Amino acid sequence: MKTAYELAMERLRKSDEAAGIETRPLTDQQKAEIAEVRSVFTAKIAQEEVLHDSTLRATFDPAERDTLQQQLRRERERLTADQDAKIETIRRRNLGPGKAGPLGPAKET
Repeated sequence: MKTAYELAMERLRKSDEAAGIETRPLTDQQKAEIAEVRSVFTAKIAQEEVLHDSTLRATFDPAERDTLQQQLRRERERLTADQDAKIETIRRRNLGPGKAGPLGPAKET
């Protein structure tokens, strides 16, 4: 007997096939590249947090502390978006030109 999760995933796969969306497993090289991207961006975020913490320790004005917190949040969001874009680029290399992936057709480069 299949679980509800397995049934839902099966329905999603069938709807993707009906919509012409093709999925292919990642190659070992792509997995390694994605792991490297995640490692680099994790380090960048950690670096920003360390710099933020040191600046925050020296700041006593509540308004300025709020500004610093907002800056850190924006920087985290920017780095996360950059990471996601790089990972998506790596994933799309697995598809040929004009093939549809989970987010639509692959772009030709």
